[in-house]
Parts: sequence; C-alpha cells; structure tokens
Amino acid sequence: MIALGIGVACMESHSAASKPNHLIHEKSPYLLQHAYNPVEWYPWREEAFAKARKENKPILVSIGYSTCHWCHVMERESYSNPKIAELMNKYLISIKVDREERPDVDKLYITAVSAMTGSAGWPLNVFVTHDLQPFFGGTYFPPEPRWGHPGWPQVVEQIGSAWQDPPQREKLLESGANIQDLLKQVTAAGGTKEEILDLAWLHRGFESLRTTYDAQRGGFGPAPKFPMPVHQHFLFRYADYAQRTLGDAAKAQTALKMALHTLRTMAQGGIYDQIGGGFHRYSTDDRWFLPHFEKMLYDNAQLALNYVDAYQISQNEEFAQVARETLGYVLRDMTHPQGGFYSAEDADSLPPELAGTVSASGLAHKAEVAFYIWRQKEILDILGQVDGDIFCFRYGVESGGNVASDPHEEFSSKNVLSVAHSLAHTAKQFGLPETTIVQRLEQSKRRLFQVRAKRPRPDRDDKILTSWNGLMISALARAHQILGKEKPKQGSAQTTYLEAAEAAAQFIRANLYDSKQRLLFHRWRENERSIPALADDFAFLVQGLLDLYEASFNPTWLEWAINLTEEQNKLFYDTAVGGFYMTAANHDPHLLFRIKEDTDNVEPSASSVATLNLLRLAQFTDRADFRQAAEKTLRFFSPNLKQASRSLLYMLGTMYLALSKPYQIIIAGDPASTDTQAMLTAVHARFIPNKVLMVVEGGPIQAALAKHLPFLATIKRLKNQATAYVCINYTCQLPTTDPEVVAKQLGGDVLR
Repeated sequence: MIALGIGVACMESHSAASKPNHLIHEKSPYLLQHAYNPVEWYPWREEAFAKARKENKPILVSIGYSTCHWCHVMERESYSNPKIAELMNKYLISIKVDREERPDVDKLYITAVSAMTGSAGWPLNVFVTHDLQPFFGGTYFPPEPRWGHPGWPQVVEQIGSAWQDPPQREKLLESGANIQDLLKQVTAAGGTKEEILDLAWLHRGFESLRTTYDAQRGGFGPAPKFPMPVHQHFLFRYADYAQRTLGDAAKAQTALKMALHTLRTMAQGGIYDQIGGGFHRYSTDDRWFLPHFEKMLYDNAQLALNYVDAYQISQNEEFAQVARETLGYVLRDMTHPQGGFYSAEDADSLPPELAGTVSASGLAHKAEVAFYIWRQKEILDILGQVDGDIFCFRYGVESGGNVASDPHEEFSSKNVLSVAHSLAHTAKQFGLPETTIVQRLEQSKRRLFQVRAKRPRPDRDDKILTSWNGLMISALARAHQILGKEKPKQGSAQTTYLEAAEAAAQFIRANLYDSKQRLLFHRWRENERSIPALADDFAFLVQGLLDLYEASFNPTWLEWAINLTEEQNKLFYDTAVGGFYMTAANHDPHLLFRIKEDTDNVEPSASSVATLNLLRLAQFTDRADFRQAAEKTLRFFSPNLKQASRSLLYMLGTMYLALSKPYQIIIAGDPASTDTQAMLTAVHARFIPNKVLMVVEGGPIQAALAKHLPFLATIKRLKNQATAYVCINYTCQLPTTDPEVVAKQLGGDVLR
C-alpha cells in the first residue's frame, strides 16, 4: 500500500475559463477537488456505465477521499496533466468515487485489489469490465516509472490497447469473472456450522494482542502504527472478564496495562496534537512520533471514548485531560453551527510564508506538515527565553529540527511536538515546582495556539455522515456521564458534552431522517441529504442514541433507537443465518453482490455494533427477537471468533457481554436532583460494560418505559428520596436510598 511518507501536494487553481467535468454538480468535497481536472470524470452512476458500453471502453473506478495525501499527489501529478488526461479520455471511461460517501463501492474494489496484489490503499485505481467486474488494479501510480512502479500513462495505454484487441480483451473479461468468483469467496463471512459460543475464545483475542504488544512504546506491531480503538475497547472488556468472571487479578492488570500504556504513549507522541488537541490518522514510525497529519472524526470519536473509559477505570487525570482536549477540538473545529459533526481535516495546508501567494504554474503549493510544525526560533520569539526554554525541553524542540529522517526536506529545521521529558524531569531541569511548570506550559500552549490559528488552515471535509456522527454522540454522552457538565476551555465552543450530543442527534433527525417513511440517509452537505443509509449508519447511530439515553434519560432517544433497530433488521439482517449485510437489498443495482463485513478494523463492523445494540435493547425492552438476532449473529461469526479472533475483537467483547450476567440499574428519582445525581455518581465510579441504566420519575416517562418493561411500573422512591434498584443476572437486590450501599451492591470485583 502506497500510503506512507511526507510529501508536497498542490491544489488546482482553476480560472473562469476552465471547463469543468461531470463532477461539478456533486456535493462530495473529494469529487469537487477533481471537478476541473482535464480528465472527463464521471460520478458513479448509470450514465458512465452506458457510455462505456456504447463506446466499448474499459472503466476506471478511481477511489479516494478529500483528506488523502497521496490522492492529492496523484491528482497533481497525473489527473491535472493535460497529456495524461488525454490518454485517459481516449482509452477509458473514468469514474471518481468518494470512499466516505460510498463505502460499499470501496469495500468491493479494495477487497479485489488486495486479493490481486496482496495489499491495497488509497488512491485506489481499479479497471473494470462493462459488468463492473475488476480485472486489474493498484493504488498510487507515479506519472513515470519510479520506485519499482510503472508510470500511470503506461498503465492506461497498456490497458486501453489490450481492450481494443479482441483476444486480449477476452482474457481481461475472463480475469474479471475469475476475480469476482474469488471476491465472493473472500467476502463470504462466517461459516456453515453454528458453534456453541465459548468464553475461552476471549483468551485467544487477548493472546493475539499480547504477543505483538510493544511494551516500551505501546501499540501492537511495528510501524506504521494506527491507534486501532477497537484494541483498547476489547482489552477493557477482557480485563473486566478476567477480574469479574475468572477472579484473575493478574490477567486483568496485564490487559489494563497494555491498554492504558498504549493510550498514554499515543497521547505523548506527535500523533496527538499537543497544541490544539485531537489525534492524527496514524504514526509513520513505531513510537507515535511522526504522524500522517490528517484528522478523522471517526478516530477522534472512538479515541475520546477510550480515554474516558481509561479515566473511569484508572482515575488518572491524565486520561481525562486528553479526552477533554480531543472533544474540545471536535466541538471547536469540527462542528456545524446546527450541531452535526464534519468528517475530516486535511493533512496538507499552505505554509505560512506562502499565505496569499500563488506559484507561476497556477498551483498554490501545500505541504503536508505546514500547519502543525514549528521552528525553535519561532517558539522562543513567541514565548520569550524562559518559557520558551521550558516548552522546548518538555516537547523535544531542537534548533536544527527533531525529525531525523526527512527525505522530502519538509522538516528542515522544524519540529514535531511530542512529550520528550516528564513534568518531574522538566521541573528538576529548571529548578521550579511542578505546579509552576504545569501553569507555564498551559500558558505557553494557549499562546502558541493563538499564533497557529492565524496560519492557513488545512482544508476541512464538511460533509456530515450519519455513522461517524453516531460514534461522536457516544463519546460525548459517555463524557457527560464520567466527566460531568464540563465545557471546553480552549476555543469558542461553550456547550456541555450532553448539549453537544443532543444537538448532533437532533441535527441527524432533522436533516438525515424521514420520520414518515422511516428512511435514514448516509450523507448531508449544503442542505442536501443523499445516499440511503448503510448498516453502519443504523448501528452506529443506534449505539449513540442508547448512550445518549443513559446520559440524558430522555426516552425520545430510546424510542428512536428502537424504531431504527426495527428498520435496520428489515433492511440488513440475514434472517436465514444471522449477520448484517453492509447494504440493503435494493441499495444499488450496480453493486456486484452484498457483503457482510467480517472485520473490526479502524472502525468496528456494523454486525459487531448492531449485535451489541440488540443485546442492550433486549435489556431495555425484554424483546426476545432482539436477543435472538444478536445470538444468531454471534453464532454465524463463531468460526471467525474462534479461529481469527483478532479480526473481530469488538464482536468478541460483545460475545462476552452476551454470555455474562447482565446488570440492570434503575433509579427512581428526578434526574436533576442532588440525591439522584449522587446515585449516578456511585454507578459511574465503576466500569461496568454489561449494564443498562434507567431513571424513572414516577410520571409519564416512567409509564412510557413500562410499556417495554412492565415491572418498571412498580418502581418507586422510598421515603421520597432517590432510590436505586440494582438487579444482577435478573435477581434484584433490596432497594436503597444510600449511594454507598449501591456501590457495595455493584460489587468489589467490578473494575474501578
């Protein structure tokens, strides 16, 4: 996969006389980046397929996303080149696809290229037949032969010439049919034999991580290192299993150490924005130091939630601070005025010294590292000698720059900020109290943030995706539970985490949902909603709504989650064997076939999250059909859970919850009252992944909830005080008005 490295990219500066191609009316920022290429790009639609059949040309499906650095490089080098574009227009019908808008199309073709070549990434360039069967593909191609790769013009000409030769075209068609057969085999998730689910499989998932764990630097495996939030998500649940089910404190602590150390080292590295908060996409090295600088909403949503969980378990303020800063970044820089969350920020931006300038070639030169890196002299000029020296020592800033290997010379005399020395070491170095060092560093970061804010910003992909917004709603709801009614300290956002989560849910309901037809949409941008929702849109949004209910106790969110789940099951659930298809049956007739994702990767699969939602909803509603669908899905994926457990760690954690004793915690009281809040504080002091939490007030809300769980009608306050009812494995403890008794009822074996 050609996805690493630091380079220079350019964004086209077109004139009024430039002729746009067929992408000009699209909403995707990625497609619009290519709308003035001389390539005759088409969006993914029948018009392009019909033209290919009419002109008897092969089809190029080129897939990327707006913040993809090497997509920018190939756009500048090849797609903006008139001579190369002339070749493409002569031999091909060229289609551009935004992988974030159409993850279904991307999933098919990236799987195909991976099967052909052994790896795949973006930009993804796939040549397909008129039946859309892939027969050749790759990722980045240079404009001329380089680094062992053929030049893009040579690839285009060879494919085009072969297609025009009948015997060779027949071979290409045969290859396409064979690859489609292979794709069907590769994407056939699950197995034909249902197995009895076994908690012992959790050990295999744990061992798969333990054997690749980097005890020094955190993370799993060599460079490049991706945050992989599903790893920490699983380890926290494995630790709970080891502590509560096995009574093995040593195993629990080992799992926690792996997760917490990884989160700690990530937050200290350059992959974390030390000035503005939030995480970059991945680290190109093995120590989290040198990142690929784009920022994605789905990364920051999942990581913020993991840091909240880490704080809840460890009570280490360091994790809470990273969660606050990450959420603050999203609320400050990635939030629509009406409440939804944008998708991403680019890695590339214009260097400050070139602001307002355009090169003679008509291209404004952007650099991947421009917004985030610093010269030592610049820092000293801003902070002064004393505070500057303290800051530079703490964050590893050097006069000659701190990036040792810089093949593209973009880091010359510049620095990536990472924590080079502990606070204790920094205090000792300068002979000051640690509290003074903390205060000075915070002041310095605020001043540098203000200066950096004046630099040309990276481009922002401002489309709003239902699935990623669901992930962010979950993070904010959990932050409200654990961190309380806080507001970001940096920037202009002045909203609590709960207010932000509710605003996002309301935005999706108003802009991406048709309540009359119960239709959910995948993407919104500039007042246009488009693309029918995929399974992960439903699953991630339902997860967010369940978390939002447990944070706000507004039954509106629970009812919507139930309605969405019913619709999700109609559209995506395989009633025959279990599992969830990525797309509905009528989603797009041009897709080769429907896929069930069988991997929890940088995002968990729709099946994994939907299964967890079904288990939670079964507890909220006592609906057997929800629990049966969850269990059937787990059994369908049981061969993968047993034999390839690392590929489905999120689902493996879900299987643990399905097989462990559930906790139902009901508090009778006013959610806003002091005594109810004391009860909630006692509950949230413990990490209990397999719980459902409800608050009933004795009025219409309680009556509405009792329609799903009739026994709730009998729940009432004792002595007119907030009263907790703790039920473990369907056996209820005596009701109590004492938060300390609640803590004891929840058990000393629960992770704290």
